[in-house]
Amino acid sequence: MRANIKQRLLLGGTLLLAGGLSGGLVGCASHERVIVRETVVGQPVVRRMPAVIHEDRGPAPGYGWNWVQGHWKWEGNDWAWVHGHWVEHEVPVMPPVIVEQITVAPSPRHFWVPGHWVWRAEGRHEWFWVRGGWHI
Repeated sequence: MRANIKQRLLLGGTLLLAGGLSGGLVGCASHERVIVRETVVGQPVVRRMPAVIHEDRGPAPGYGWNWVQGHWKWEGNDWAWVHGHWVEHEVPVMPPVIVEQITVAPSPRHFWVPGHWVWRAEGRHEWFWVRGGWHI
């Protein structure tokens, strides 16, 4: 009989403890929906300029004439070749390309056009850096 009472107390305590724990867990349940979306960022599309076109410059038209080398220039939606030509003033060598960091594309439709040097014929007669940027 004594063993029977012990078993009942033990069983009752276990049920009481289990009921208390499950009652405590009920208050912790969450009914919020959690949606996880992973954005996969691919490699940006870069519209690199084509290879340089080697031009035959021929002889200078006269003393003091200098050659402006041909170069690629971004015009609207594509690269356009600007032919080399002779000018009657000093022409510095085209500076080295400036390495720019490509930023995050504004949309998947955008493509990156790298920065590049163009000859500024009017005014100061110099090489001018056109910064890279996103285009559609």
